[in-house]
Amino acid sequence: MTDRRRRNAPARRHGRTRRITPRAHWLLLSVLAVTLSAALLLQGYTHHMFGITSDAVTGARGRHEAVPRQVTHGGPVIADAASSAHTARVKDSTIALTFDDGPDPVWTPRILDVLRRDHVHATFFVVGTQVVAHPELVRRIVAEGHQIGIHTFTHPDLARLAPWQRSLELRETQLAVAGAAGVTTALLRPPYSSENDALDDADWSVLKQADTAGYVTVLSTRDAEDWQRPGVNRVLARATPHGHAGQIVLMHDGGGDRSQTVAALSALIPRLKAQGFRFATVGASVGMAGPVRRAGLGDHLQGKALIELLRAGDWTVWLLGVLMYAAGAISVLRAAVVLVAARRHRRLRTGPRGRSWGPPVTEPVSVIVPAYNESAGIEAAVRSLLASDHPVEIIVVDDGSSDGTADLVESLHLPGVRVIRQQNAGKPAALNTGLAAASCELVVMVDGDTVFAPDTVRTIVQPFADPRVGAVSGNAKVVNRGGLLGRWQHIEYVVGFNLDRRLFDLAECMPTVPGAVGAFRRRALLALGGVSDVTLAEDTDLTMALCRAGWRVVYEEGAVAWTEAPASLNALWRQRYRWCYGTLQAMWKHRGALVQRGAAGKLGRRGLVYLLLFQVLLPLLAPVVDIFALYGLLFLDPVRIIGLWLAFLLLQLLMGRYAFHLDGERPGPLWSLPLQQFVYRQLMYLVVIQSVFTAVSGSRLRWQRMERYGSLRAPAGAKAPGHDLPPLDPGSPYPAPYDGLPQQAPYGPFHQPAPSDVFHEPEPYDPFHQPAGYGFFHQPAPRDGLPQPPPHNGFR
Repeated sequence: MTDRRRRNAPARRHGRTRRITPRAHWLLLSVLAVTLSAALLLQGYTHHMFGITSDAVTGARGRHEAVPRQVTHGGPVIADAASSAHTARVKDSTIALTFDDGPDPVWTPRILDVLRRDHVHATFFVVGTQVVAHPELVRRIVAEGHQIGIHTFTHPDLARLAPWQRSLELRETQLAVAGAAGVTTALLRPPYSSENDALDDADWSVLKQADTAGYVTVLSTRDAEDWQRPGVNRVLARATPHGHAGQIVLMHDGGGDRSQTVAALSALIPRLKAQGFRFATVGASVGMAGPVRRAGLGDHLQGKALIELLRAGDWTVWLLGVLMYAAGAISVLRAAVVLVAARRHRRLRTGPRGRSWGPPVTEPVSVIVPAYNESAGIEAAVRSLLASDHPVEIIVVDDGSSDGTADLVESLHLPGVRVIRQQNAGKPAALNTGLAAASCELVVMVDGDTVFAPDTVRTIVQPFADPRVGAVSGNAKVVNRGGLLGRWQHIEYVVGFNLDRRLFDLAECMPTVPGAVGAFRRRALLALGGVSDVTLAEDTDLTMALCRAGWRVVYEEGAVAWTEAPASLNALWRQRYRWCYGTLQAMWKHRGALVQRGAAGKLGRRGLVYLLLFQVLLPLLAPVVDIFALYGLLFLDPVRIIGLWLAFLLLQLLMGRYAFHLDGERPGPLWSLPLQQFVYRQLMYLVVIQSVFTAVSGSRLRWQRMERYGSLRAPAGAKAPGHDLPPLDPGSPYPAPYDGLPQQAPYGPFHQPAPSDVFHEPEPYDPFHQPAGYGFFHQPAPRDGLPQPPPHNGFR
C-alpha cells in the first residue's frame, strides 16, 4: 500500500484510473507458482531421488552377451563403445590414482594437501551436486594440475535409468564443471562400476550411449574398498599392486568419513614411489591427448546459471522449511491463545462471578436496515425485528432499489416501520441517512439479508450500561447451511470469526463490528462524522475509528442473528474479495494506531498486528507451504508430512468442537473439516492474494452486490449461547417467533417523516464533516483516495 495520491497523480491528469486486471494478477501468481514448483522439483531430484551410497548396492550381475570380448578382457579405459570398441591399459610401473564422489569440503582439501606434498597428480571423478555445492574445490583441483572426470549429477545407477535421464545426468554434470572451473572433460566413470569383467548388457548400453555423447569410460583395476572403511591397513593393502603392471586405483574423497583414505594415501604414495612406481593422471597414464579442455563461453555461462539456480533452490528449501516450522509454531500458539481466551471470555460473561454491565438497559433502540434490491428477504428481516422483546423503531433505507424493495416493505403496513427512499449512493450513505433519521441514542445496524432472534436487540444493547462502551458486536450465524459450501461457511463463522471476537474483546482491540448485527451509540458515530465511505469495509473502518476515539468495542455472543451466506463459489469469491480488500484499506488507513497510546495503541499493536499476521501474511505464505508439503510427500519423509498434517487437523477439530460448544451448535458439520482444507481454505488464501495484488498495484475495486436466495429462516434447534430459546420451525415461511409474539404497537415518540424529510432533518449532523478526533486521516476526494462505489452498485 503506497501513497495513492502521489501514485495516481498522472492518472488524474488524463482522467483515467490505472487498472491491473485480475487475469494479469493470476498470470503473475501462476508464473511464481510454476517457477517455485519447478525449482523444488529440480532441487528434489538432485538431492533426494538418488544419492551417494555404498558401491555394493547394485545387486547381482546380469547377462553379458552384448559386451564385446575385447572389452571384457581389455584395459580399463574404453573408447568408441558405440562403434568399434577398443580399450587402453595403463603403462607399466604407472599408477593413476582416482577419487570418486567428491568434492567434499572436509576430505577433498586434505587429499589435495597430501598430493601436493608428494608432488602427485590424480584424477577426480566429481558428482554434479557436490560441484554445485563446492565449486571452489573444483577450481582448486584444476588449478593444482589434477584431472577432472564426471561421475554423474546425482550418483544414480545409470543402467537403471531411461536414456533421457542418462543424458540429463551427464549433461548437467558437464555444465556444472564448466560453470565451476571453466573446463569440460571427456572422462566418465559410471557410479557403482568396477572392473571390465563386471560389465553386463545393461552397463554396456550405458557405455554406448556415453560414447555417442563424446565420453570415454574409465573403470578401475584396483579397488581400495575405502568405501567400506575396513581400516587403514586394509585400504593400504587393497590399493597396493602386485608386480609392476600399471594400475588405475579407485579411492574416494566424498560420500562419508574418508579419514582412513587420507591416512592410507599418506603411506601409499611413498611406498609405491620406493618400489619404482610413478604417478600420473588417467589421460597421461594411457597416452590420451587432452581429455580436459577449456569450456566454451556458452557452456561456461550455462554452467554458472545452473550452479546459481541450484544454490538458490537450496536456499529456498531451507527458507521454506524455516517458514513452515515458524508458521506451524505460530499457528499452534494462536490456537492455544484463542482457546484460553475463549474460555476466559465465557467465564467472565456467564460464570457465577461473571461481569455485570450495570443496570438493565431498557431505553428504545433505532434499528437501521440499509437495503438495496433485498426483496427476497427484507420481509423476513423486518418481521424478525418487529418480534423483538425490546422497544424498537425500524428504519428501512432503500438505496435506489430496482426490485421493489421499498414498495414491498410499505405494502406490509407494519407498525413502527419507516421506509426512506434515496437515490443509489452505496451502503455507507444509506447508513448515514438512517442515522440522521434515528430518534434513539442507541442504534442497531442490520443487513437486509439478516433475521434476529426475539431477544437479540435487548441482548446486544445491555453492554451500553457501561458508559465506556461505544459499540457492540453480535453473533452472526449462517442460516443457509445446506451443502458443503454452507457448512464450511458455518464452520468459519463459528470457529474463525467468533473465537477471534472473544479474543479481541478480552484484548480490547475489536477491529470489526459486523454489518449483519452491530449496535452503536449514536453520539459516538456522529462525533466521527458518521459512516465513512472511503473503504469498502465500512464496518471495519467504523469500528477501528471508534477504538481510536477511545470507545470500548465488545462482543456479546448472546445477540444472535442469522444471515444469508453466498451459495455459490462465485458469489463467495466476490463477497470475501470485497471484505478482504476493504479490511486492507482500513488497516492502512488506521496504521497510525501502531504508534499511539491508550485504546488506539491497543487496536494498533494488538488488533492490527494480529490481522496482519493471521489474515494477510500467513495466507500469503499458505500456497507456498502447500507446495512445500507436496515436495515433502515426493522427496522427503511422506509419513512425517502426513503425520504433521493430521496433527494440525486434529488441532483444528479440537478448536472447532470447543467453538461449537461455546456457540450452542451441534458438532455435526465438523465432519467436513478435512475436506475444507483442500478446497475452501485454498479459496480464501487466493482471495487474500488477489486482494493484496489489487491493493499494491493501485487497482480499484468496485462495490459488488451479493445474490439473494430467499433463505432467511433460522435453523431448527438453533438457540443463542446461554439462552433457553424455543426451537424455531424451519418449515414456516418465517421463524416461529414472528408469528408467536403479538405485534407491537407503534412507539409514540417516533416521527414518521416523508421521504423528503430525510435530507432536511433538523439534526446537528453533517455526514461529510470530519471532527478532530477522527480527522487524523485526510478525507480525500473520490479521485484522490481509495475507491468510491459507483452509483449503480449495491452493498454486497
